[in-house]
Amino acid sequence: MKIFISADIEGVAGSTLNVECHKERPEYAKFAEQMTLEVLAAIDGAVAAGADEIVVKDGHGSATNIDIMKMPKCVTLIRGKSGHPYNMMYGLDDTFDGVMFIGYHSGAGMPTSPLSHTNTGNPSSIEINGDHASEFMINSYIASMNKVPILFISGDQGICNAAKKLVPNITTVETKIGVGGSTINVSPKKVIDLIKGNVEKALKKDLSQNLLQLPTEFEDVIKFKDHKNAYKMSFYPKMEVVDSHTIKMITNNFMDIVTAHAFVLY
Repeated sequence: MKIFISADIEGVAGSTLNVECHKERPEYAKFAEQMTLEVLAAIDGAVAAGADEIVVKDGHGSATNIDIMKMPKCVTLIRGKSGHPYNMMYGLDDTFDGVMFIGYHSGAGMPTSPLSHTNTGNPSSIEINGDHASEFMINSYIASMNKVPILFISGDQGICNAAKKLVPNITTVETKIGVGGSTINVSPKKVIDLIKGNVEKALKKDLSQNLLQLPTEFEDVIKFKDHKNAYKMSFYPKMEVVDSHTIKMITNNFMDIVTAHAFVLY
């Protein structure tokens, strides 16, 4: 069994403040360690369920957060930014049996995490076909383009609830609940145990039940915090101006949106 893991840091146990997620800050080290431990727990669970090939994509910031020295022999870790539009899903193709998400967080405009955002801090919200678009949603659609089932997610309660709405059969582990600028946290040690056990259970199910059917058309609406970003990015091909802070794209090819996001959100 071949499994792809996309990992982030804002949804790991305990992380609450932006400074805790920035490599240059002293607060960061312990949360990078927790990110590594949660990824290792997912690997252990996957191996227990029969996975023999696992690719992990470090998806946060510079994408050099996970401790490669701790990765088991069955794991390939992708570090750094390739520049490919897949971004946090770079390395995924149709040879994988399933996708898992570790340390994920609520999307831009969602009040369920003090660290909510989608890809960058520039948009105040992104909606795809009228629904809040999180990194989980976007990356799940990328998995669906490759016909790969979406099996598991760990992260804040808000993103876990959103994941279950999009992929009803997904297995989730909630690491925290976001309330305003605070988080109510599950013990990091308990989260590690929960991830390992639930990943194993998720991979022993009928994986075909977790294939997501893509819509036939996509309306991608991006609202920026700064009107200057909206003006500049409105010149991207196929983008339309909605108002001074908002642009949109309508397409029947989700790769158009994936590629646009790689440029207009940064």
